[in-house]
Amino acid sequence: MTQPLRLLILGGSTEATRLAAALAQDAAYAATVSFAGRTEAIVPPPVPYRVGGFGGIDGLVQYLMSERIDGLIDATHPFAAQMKAHAVTAAKLAGVPLLGLERPAWTAGPGDRWTEVDRMDAAVDALGDKRRRVFLGIGRLNLHLFARAPQHAYLVRLVDPPREALPLPDVEVVVARGPFHDAADRAMLERFGAEMVVTKNSGGTAADAKLVAARALGLPVVMVRRPAVPERQVVATVADALGWLSRLASETPA
Repeated sequence: MTQPLRLLILGGSTEATRLAAALAQDAAYAATVSFAGRTEAIVPPPVPYRVGGFGGIDGLVQYLMSERIDGLIDATHPFAAQMKAHAVTAAKLAGVPLLGLERPAWTAGPGDRWTEVDRMDAAVDALGDKRRRVFLGIGRLNLHLFARAPQHAYLVRLVDPPREALPLPDVEVVVARGPFHDAADRAMLERFGAEMVVTKNSGGTAADAKLVAARALGLPVVMVRRPAVPERQVVATVADALGWLSRLASETPA
């Protein structure tokens, strides 16, 4: 009997969840999803999963080898630059094929008023000195950078309720998990009286409602570009990832 292909999926994206769901239906694969653990309310995938880091590159190499992983799929968030770099190095050291699964970045279209910046601290500068009402669609980890612009009023949307006071003197918090919808995001921005939107270029459709709403309301958007990551093979869809896995399975000795 042919043994199933042992896979490790580095999760944290919608694509990781969809890939895990597809693989759960196919006995040819035995997949495990790894979550970094930055989000408290993890939605369990329909395959085995683990939570927490590996202890750096060496830890990931050890895991790949001890678990006899046949294929590594990096489906982390587009801004998880360190994990992506670790995956590239660890896969080479362990001799494990690596595939990046990453949705395409957003691009500005007609009616969009974007200012693109390379770093989150540059996004703070792009707000200007004049007091504005700003929606921060950036998650939790970078909120402290905006503390040096306390003149603004902020609306922050988080997946988990904050356990302590946020580092912003004038802030309102909305706790919600995507996917988000155009009409609801427009209503949220209108209720807050938003004058600007700040977001990371995550891409995909689960969180683009704020951009549709900003376009409809004529709001300027500060868009943080994706960080650079080491070169690796990348596909944009779960279907393409499944095709890669099918080829890998045909090339892997039973």
